Amino acid sequence: MNVPPKDYFRREMEGAAEGILANAICRSRLSSPTNPTQLYPAMNNTSYANKVIVVTGGAQGIGRCIADEFRKQGARVCVIDKQPGPHFVGDIADKTVLETFAQTVIEQYGQVDVIVNNALPLMKGIDECTYEEFQYALNVGVTAPFYLVKLLSGHLAKGASIINLSSSRDRMSQPQTESYTAAKGGISALTHALAVSLAGKARVNSISPGWIETAYTAYEGADARQQPVGRVGHPMDIARLVLFLCSEQAGFITGENICVDGGMTRQMIYNGEHGWHFRDTE
Repeated sequence: MNVPPKDYFRREMEGAAEGILANAICRSRLSSPTNPTQLYPAMNNTSYANKVIVVTGGAQGIGRCIADEFRKQGARVCVIDKQPGPHFVGDIADKTVLETFAQTVIEQYGQVDVIVNNALPLMKGIDECTYEEFQYALNVGVTAPFYLVKLLSGHLAKGASIINLSSSRDRMSQPQTESYTAAKGGISALTHALAVSLAGKARVNSISPGWIETAYTAYEGADARQQPVGRVGHPMDIARLVLFLCSEQAGFITGENICVDGGMTRQMIYNGEHGWHFRDTE
């Protein structure tokens, strides 16, 4: 665990500009029509200027995209991630790490406007997942979000919002994914419990992404066409919803889970119908 100086998050914001530029360059290399910069024009919204945003797992993937989008709106973003970089480095499964991180945010800013619980839990199945690994997945995916909110609950700004990142796997599964699926199911349930407990202090919602291509690969053919919307998802699909749910425009929404999966969980699949075929692997 790295214990940062008091001006840590201000330094992080200065270093984040390079990351935003690198992300933009990466996205610009995609071919149409899957280029996110074409799908999502810049938002003209200054409502997040100087707001304090906490993002767990914000150094890569969906979390980084969320953090970058808030930064573009002028927000003060506090990231914690296991990956090395210009952010608070630590494992949120560790209670002491969470306490130190929360205290650092409070000392730096005094209050928090948005908490995004995004950090990714371990995915292992019943055949190989040990007791300790399963417990670790729950620590990252359920216990840490609960405890971080608890630590910061006395410092929530007026109109605060909490977003929990779940998964479409909270309602459907592939074999050998028990640790991840259990964690995502847990955070979906935690969402509506927190929404009721924090009524009047914060709105709490969760998002369940489907296939989100964090490497910004442009998929074509069956991978894209199997999705009712005709393409694979991008981190920006999630980030834009996060910014909406945290805004005053979503002021009447709390305790909800929104699945963002291009319609995959809504289509019925039967062998031999509409191009779907089952292949027995036994």
